[in-house]
Amino acid sequence: MAGQRKAVVLLSGGLDSATALAIARSEGYVCHCLSVAYGQRHSAELDASVRVAARLGAASHRLIHVNLDLIGGSALTDSSIDVPEGETPGIPITYVPARNTLFLSLAMGLAEVQGAEALYIGVNAVDYSGYPDCRPEFIEAFEKVAQLATRSGVEGTALKIETPLIKLSKAEIIRRGTALGVDFAETVSCYQADSEGRACGRCDSCRLRREGFAAAGLPDPTRYTVS
Repeated sequence: MAGQRKAVVLLSGGLDSATALAIARSEGYVCHCLSVAYGQRHSAELDASVRVAARLGAASHRLIHVNLDLIGGSALTDSSIDVPEGETPGIPITYVPARNTLFLSLAMGLAEVQGAEALYIGVNAVDYSGYPDCRPEFIEAFEKVAQLATRSGVEGTALKIETPLIKLSKAEIIRRGTALGVDFAETVSCYQADSEGRACGRCDSCRLRREGFAAAGLPDPTRYTVS
């Protein structure tokens, strides 16, 4: 791999991050994937990240444990808060405080150690749940942080944060991933998937995913629990 360009890809195991990894690979990067066990409700998406990294040819895949459940404040990290079913106004309770800031910081560190020139994250600001840390303004601000806070940035090799999905609809993301060989049956997007990785079919993430496949005109390979 000497002389090849390297990228770090934040890989949750969901539809968007799998597509981001496929795009990074298609753009010629040797990809080092990073997943984070942050105290989320289930491990199904982390199991999915292992499958996705292997199938899409990641050079390495690391899993870091951080207990954001000790902070709480989100339905994804606090089991006493119900995951809402259906759309909710404003920033939903499934928003996890500081999650993307933390994820990008960890990925920034890995990128510096690996000598990676790019960091891919599958944030989206079109068909998404309204999280403030998925907006272009946040990504731009963090890229400035990376320039100021790293040795590589100070020495003139700035880390580029790539957000190839940020302006795409969910249908466009699904079409792009399909064209690049992503097996979406291996991904898990549900906020409250069961131990077998089956989706609830009712949460906001399931809604966006299901509507995306319908709009893309492609069959939805998601496995749902039987109500």
